[in-house]
Amino acid sequence: MKIGKLSKSSGCSIQTIRYYEKVGLIAASSRTEGNFRLYDNHTLEKLQFIKHCRSLDLTLKEIKQLNELKSSPESGCEEVNYMIDHHLNLVESRIEELKKLHLDLSTLRHRCTSSKKVGQCGILEGLAPPPHTHK
Repeated sequence: MKIGKLSKSSGCSIQTIRYYEKVGLIAASSRTEGNFRLYDNHTLEKLQFIKHCRSLDLTLKEIKQLNELKSSPESGCEEVNYMIDHHLNLVESRIEELKKLHLDLSTLRHRCTSSKKVGQCGILEGLAPPPHTHK
């Protein structure tokens, strides 16, 4: 199939497909006599795998590593487990950061509960740096 059809079938842009080919995530395509790229269903499956991995926030380096591990199906999967555990820890950390952000924004929002003039806005007051005290 040509790159346009591969793009539609995979949901990846043509530029993304070319980039993945350039960095070695998918194999270089064969070419027609007219120099059009041709891809097979195996490439489509690889793109769908890559897209799923990206949706889980895995890096291209990690996806490349997973592809290499997939080519050795008899190997242990400790590296895969470690990679996913690492991402779970990152997600848990981000969730905590987002909870703190939510609390900070809620606290700030409660500083101004009615329509006031900007000069009296509790939110803007809360965002201002504390006054310096000279000793």
